[in-house]
Amino acid sequence: MPIIVQKFGGTSVADAEKIRRAAERVIRTVKQGSQVVVVASARGKQTDALIADALELNPNPPMREMDQLLSTGEQQTVSLFAMALEALGQEAISFTGGQIRMVTSSDFTKARIRSIDAGRIHRQLDQGRVVTVAGFQGVDEGENITTLGRGGSDTSAVALAAALGAEECEILTDVDGIHTADPRLFPDAAKLKQISYDEMLELASLGASVMHIRAVGFGKKYDVKIHVRNSATDMEGTIITHEVPQMEGVVVAGATVQKDMAKLSLIGVDNVPGNAAKIFAHLAGAKVIVHDIIQTEVSPQKANLSFMVVISDLAAAKEATEQIKAELNCQDIFVREDVALVSVVGVGMRTHYGVAEKMFTALAKAQVNIDSITTSEIRISCAVDEDEAEKALQAVCVAFELDKPAELRAKV
Repeated sequence: MPIIVQKFGGTSVADAEKIRRAAERVIRTVKQGSQVVVVASARGKQTDALIADALELNPNPPMREMDQLLSTGEQQTVSLFAMALEALGQEAISFTGGQIRMVTSSDFTKARIRSIDAGRIHRQLDQGRVVTVAGFQGVDEGENITTLGRGGSDTSAVALAAALGAEECEILTDVDGIHTADPRLFPDAAKLKQISYDEMLELASLGASVMHIRAVGFGKKYDVKIHVRNSATDMEGTIITHEVPQMEGVVVAGATVQKDMAKLSLIGVDNVPGNAAKIFAHLAGAKVIVHDIIQTEVSPQKANLSFMVVISDLAAAKEATEQIKAELNCQDIFVREDVALVSVVGVGMRTHYGVAEKMFTALAKAQVNIDSITTSEIRISCAVDEDEAEKALQAVCVAFELDKPAELRAKV
């Protein structure tokens, strides 16, 4: 019997009535001949409320205790979900991450999954039960509760689907699927029928909030078909899957804007082998995730090096670079907090030319100045002033006809 993992986000389980409707959906899936594992997030804004409570008591709470606290939101949801299923006549049982032995690293608040013991879930499924599992959490080797970071329930769901050999992992949310751009910023954005893992990884890393990046990474590594769809309807959503040849016919799959960014520039660093390694070793030690690195030689003796970080990592990044400034003989460190990143992504860039020209022309016509440009095989990103970010996104979306289904767009 095929296994389906269904993950419900916080808005889909925000109150008793929504949990009941979600439970009814699960039962319909069971009646269609599948075994179902439910992964659920904390209800509504519960995680935010718990964080506020913690900060009221301690402005700098221990990370271990934050994980102990925040994991309770998901535990409540899955218990209530199992109760709703039982009330509707479907046997169910709930588990925490620790109870299914989802073993993680000990990096509190951003732990990484190391292993899952799927045996306990299989035994319950074989007895005809729906299994509800608390997302976002696990335990480390020392039995400490850990969490996977915001959005980590997606990661829990896809990792479970991989461990169970599930036919599909449904990410059930309050949107109809993945769109070519954020519909809140570009209301005419078209819904995608499918998207490759690589495109989704790029979009997620660039601020697309529909899917958690580590969840997509698990999907790609373990070949899990991910179906992002609306929890309130039976409409087909967007399938995230391996790249197929026809995907290259779509030059740009989507566009994003990332506003919560900062840019650090190290000016006049000694231009000698090993200095870049020293800089990024310090940043890695501070657990800072770095985006879009640019190094420019300004003379045989000196170079400038710039990179971007999310605002939440800025303080740690500044501290790490200040610590090594003298060793690098760095003349100055310049920080911009008013910068955003506008990007286009598509596997079709590998086989089509003219994408960069079209993007830069669109920004020029919109009178948006470009601070810096970075690229990958399937991505072009431009740093722009934060107050021009939405205008830049709209210009790019119009230029690449992202209001149309893929088959109706011009090839560039």
